[in-house]
Amino acid sequence: MESVELIALLHEVRDRVRARNPETAAGGVEIALPDLMPLAHARDTALGKVAAIGTVNPRSGGVANSLVQAWKRLVARVLDWHVREQVEFNRQSVACIDAAIEAMNDFNRALVAMGNRLAAQEKVGEELKDIRNHWADWRFEWEHKLQQNEVQFLRSVADLQGGFQHRVTLMDANYRDALRGQHTEFTGALERFSLDIQQRLWADVERIRLDYEHLIYSELKTARQRTAIGAGSVAAAPRHEAGAVPPLGFDYGRFAERFRGTEEYVKAGQQFYLPYFRACRNVLDIGCGRGEFLEMMQAAGIPAKGIDLSQESVATCRHKTLDAEVADLFVYLENLPEASLDGIFCSQVVEHLPPERLPEMIRLCASRLQRHGVVAIETPNPECLAIFATHFYLDPTHRRPVPHPLLAFYLDEFGVGRLEVRKLSPAVESMPSVKSLPEEFREAFFGGLDYAILGKKL
Repeated sequence: MESVELIALLHEVRDRVRARNPETAAGGVEIALPDLMPLAHARDTALGKVAAIGTVNPRSGGVANSLVQAWKRLVARVLDWHVREQVEFNRQSVACIDAAIEAMNDFNRALVAMGNRLAAQEKVGEELKDIRNHWADWRFEWEHKLQQNEVQFLRSVADLQGGFQHRVTLMDANYRDALRGQHTEFTGALERFSLDIQQRLWADVERIRLDYEHLIYSELKTARQRTAIGAGSVAAAPRHEAGAVPPLGFDYGRFAERFRGTEEYVKAGQQFYLPYFRACRNVLDIGCGRGEFLEMMQAAGIPAKGIDLSQESVATCRHKTLDAEVADLFVYLENLPEASLDGIFCSQVVEHLPPERLPEMIRLCASRLQRHGVVAIETPNPECLAIFATHFYLDPTHRRPVPHPLLAFYLDEFGVGRLEVRKLSPAVESMPSVKSLPEEFREAFFGGLDYAILGKKL
């Protein structure tokens, strides 16, 4: 009974092994695998024999049988030491058979995997061969379809062109209706924006009016100058009590515009004077010209008045609503009360005076200034050699340049102190070639074309 149960157990183990390795039992691959079943049956038989070692053959019952069986068991126990090695050998032999069966199972699995790979490679090769065989057919079919598509495309283009022509014909009729709607909309928009259009038109008219006023003013200016020249007047050019300057025969205002600079240029250069006169309340501009300094004072809210010998210059100032009158500086200063001014500005005037009258002018200016009143005098700088090569002798009414040490001496002599000299209009701006000179030499001999000397009444 024990051997039967052992054999049944071995069969169950075998079935489980086959269930785990179906590829060895199923003939699903093209490779012929070796059949291991006979070897498995032989192993099972050997296992049965090994299991039967040491058992006694059954016999029929009875006293004789009992004696025989007892004798056999006694002999088996006595011979157990003799057959022990044989039993161990038999068991090792069965284990060797099991190992051989397992190795053959592994071999079968390797063969199956190799067969699958060979089958896959063969399938790919067949597909490539099939592609090469059908390439010519595919190319022919593709070219045929391409021709068909071209024909259909051309037909579609022709249909679209016909439809477009038809739509154009319909649009001509619809366009008139749309135009009527747009006309109504345009009329409404025109009414909405009419006020804005009128404002723009009035702005353009105002701009044109200002342009015409400027043109009329320029023409009247030219006419007055020509009348003054024809009458022998010397109002267009500076003159002094010491002796009248003969008529020059040209427009001095236009001359100043060209060689001194535009009004905007002069205004920009005079901005640095503003801090010196900000606290003043009665400023006199001697030789006010076109009124650049007076405009700066007016914009700053500082009361200022200008005098000039040129009627044309005074007319220009009054047209700008500036306070100016025609007057000789010596006569005007003589008629002013002493200490009646707190600021005097004089630009580009002293170089026009006879040298012997310059001290008199400085004396009159100092006497009319209040204590701590400000005086500023601007004139060409004779220390700058470039002034003689370019600017000074362009003006035929210039007498002689005034060095700042001389002007400083006159001011100090008549009670004006705390003097300050500022160089203006660097020569390098109008003569770029002087940049190549050494800096120290350039500053000494080609510095500012003009200078300003400022001081306060002591």
